[in-house]
Amino acid sequence: MTTHWSVVDDFALEETTPDRERAALTRFCSDYWPPLYRFVRQRGYSRHDAQDLTQGFFAYLIEKRAYARPDRSRGKFRTFLLMLLKRYLSAARGHQTRQKRGGGCARWLFSMEPS
Repeated sequence: MTTHWSVVDDFALEETTPDRERAALTRFCSDYWPPLYRFVRQRGYSRHDAQDLTQGFFAYLIEKRAYARPDRSRGKFRTFLLMLLKRYLSAARGHQTRQKRGGGCARWLFSMEPS
């Protein structure tokens, strides 16, 4: 897949009109969803989990405007996306592991010892 930098610019640049930004984001998501989803599935996630993780990744990209950070001279956009996705999956795995160990609970709420 060839990155079309004009599409990236359309949703990354501040001066882009809202309609043009929305159209570019739609194209970006439809172009990159399949390969990113496939990458997540290849990491052993179930279909449902991979869909959730891919959707969450796109939400993260849009919310944090992470797509606006790449420097064209430093490599390909898809390499940048893959690096971000790997970090996102690692963070998600860490969050899931913490939840299994008790989540945000700092101490047990009750004692297991008899009174």
